[in-house]
Amino acid sequence: MYLGTQLAARDDEDYRVWAQLGIKHICADPAGEPGSWTLDDLLRLREKVETFDLVLDMIQLPLPSSPIETATYPDILLAGPERDRQVDAICTLIENLAEAGIPAAKYNLNLIGIPRTPAERGRGGSLNASFRWDKTDQNAAPGLAGVLPEDENWERIDYFLERVVPVAESNRIRLACHPHDPHTPPGYKGVTRVLGTVEGLKKFVQMRESPYHGLNFCQGTVGEMLDNPRDEIDDVIRWFGSRDKIFNLHFRNIRGRKLSFMETFPDEGDMDMAAALKTYKEVGYKYMIMPDHVPTISGRDPQGVAFAYCYGYIAALLQALETY
Repeated sequence: MYLGTQLAARDDEDYRVWAQLGIKHICADPAGEPGSWTLDDLLRLREKVETFDLVLDMIQLPLPSSPIETATYPDILLAGPERDRQVDAICTLIENLAEAGIPAAKYNLNLIGIPRTPAERGRGGSLNASFRWDKTDQNAAPGLAGVLPEDENWERIDYFLERVVPVAESNRIRLACHPHDPHTPPGYKGVTRVLGTVEGLKKFVQMRESPYHGLNFCQGTVGEMLDNPRDEIDDVIRWFGSRDKIFNLHFRNIRGRKLSFMETFPDEGDMDMAAALKTYKEVGYKYMIMPDHVPTISGRDPQGVAFAYCYGYIAALLQALETY
């Protein structure tokens, strides 16, 4: 296990700061539109990152967490006329990752984005993302995906996996899919979020079984699926971790439970993150651990300082774990 980040570098100073904070491995993307990345773009990025004594461990495929209306390759999940061409583009990108020496990619299979209700005040007045089902428009109209039956949603996911997973396996590229964030009741905005439950995630990783098909395991998002995150999270980690299905770790905490939570710094939420890290070690997890969705704080560089705090917290836990 090692400290990582997925923040986009604003300039070269960010690479230097990360190295100084003890980060070695990063997830980063080439410049330009995601659908336009070439092998040369990937090679240039890897070579640049390495000049700062960093390792380009992962990229984000052009399958983001944003709503499908803004997606680079919308027809993959909409089953539109360009679906096969767009799936082929993903396969070519995976092949280029292998040639460029980048071992992994994370991605989302998201139709409605990341629903949230108004942010709430947290520790010391920080501004924290939240989701309260009773404050949402529970009858919100469907988006571009329309009303999508659960079975059809699974069929579209399987169509993608059937074609992409063998390419990842033959090229030895780990594909890490992020769960649907947050869990929402079936039919919200016309869609049942099939990757928004633990049972759905179990089904997903067992479809098109491969050692290169797994999860970008967001502990915060998984906690958002649970009735009692503190008591339930370790068993979930063990189930996926013991099957080697965790390829990247978003080390995020929440205060609350399914359908009613506020995101927090990792040290102040309901889940015991130190205990969770011991569980990841117990199951043999061996990749990046990165902060995600940090609260907004005061100062001249609110995001940078908040993430730096989280890097230090994770690094301290990792160091303590080595001596435990």
